Amino acid sequence: MLAVAGELTKLPIFGSMDIPHNKLSHFFQSSHYFSVDQVREIVLLFAEKEIAKGHLLLKEGQVSNEYFFLEEGFMRAFVYDVDGKDVTTAFSSAGQVVFEVSSFFNRIPSKENIQALAPCKGWYITYEQLNHLFHAYSEFREFGRSILVKILTDLKNRALSMITETAEQRYEHLLKGNPDIFQNVPLKHIASFLGITDTSLSRIRKEYAKK
Repeated sequence: MLAVAGELTKLPIFGSMDIPHNKLSHFFQSSHYFSVDQVREIVLLFAEKEIAKGHLLLKEGQVSNEYFFLEEGFMRAFVYDVDGKDVTTAFSSAGQVVFEVSSFFNRIPSKENIQALAPCKGWYITYEQLNHLFHAYSEFREFGRSILVKILTDLKNRALSMITETAEQRYEHLLKGNPDIFQNVPLKHIASFLGITDTSLSRIRKEYAKK
């Protein structure tokens, strides 16, 4: 269960000299849970990380231990089905927090892989550091709760869409809600995310273009 939450608010809240990790700072400040001083203290706990295209942030069988803010790039989560087929389960873009929530909080091996689809850059803290923030700041507990609510809501909506919507409807909602995906992700990954074949996706795209 990949956690993907939060959108970067493009507001000039801080100057680049005021607080380090400027985009990460914007992410926390735009949640409206934290003061400027709290944001400064929180972001200093994060370490920078770069991931080359095609490389993994998390591999199946590992315990997810990094709460990762994606500053640049595009990522996907995927699993292998019973036939060994690669199936995409989620996408992540810049301005989102990325981690495998079940593995991370339950401290169990992940069933998902998280892969960089482009050169990625971001900031992370460990499980232990995140727990420190939960204990140190009541505001961070509320912030964390809001992130988890969004994750659960998104997962529920996705599960329902796979049952109640046609492939064409799922394609249209993805296109309207996340147009960047079609510019950054190979179509085969989009097809597996939508639960259809590459051929079906090609047909749906052609038919939609005629509307």
